[in-house]
Amino acid sequence: MFNRKVQRQKRHLRLRQRIIGTAARPRMSICVTNKNIYVQFIDDDAGKTLAQANTLKDEKINIETAKALGAKAAEAAKSAGISLVVVDRGGNKYTGRVAAVVEAVVAGGVAISVKKEEN
Repeated sequence: MFNRKVQRQKRHLRLRQRIIGTAARPRMSICVTNKNIYVQFIDDDAGKTLAQANTLKDEKINIETAKALGAKAAEAAKSAGISLVVVDRGGNKYTGRVAAVVEAVVAGGVAISVKKEEN
């Protein structure tokens, strides 16, 4: 019998089979815990973190702080020269705080790479 933590880890492993960050299109990894949210821009080919942002100084984590974190992450990405990313939601559903972070990053000027439609 699986609990939520194991199920999320299995979803994340399935996602990571398809999502790979490169120097031209790094992976935006979002980690959501009970107390904080972390965003990293990772080049998987080189194995390096190019930029990062987190909510360690904030007292309460909600949608508004997630939006502020997304704006801070977009600014960090722009200063590192990142304009196109692939989103790794860490096995979490694309709702709430995860969606707020991604939407704020897009509003900050970083484009999200989408899967090409097959003809």
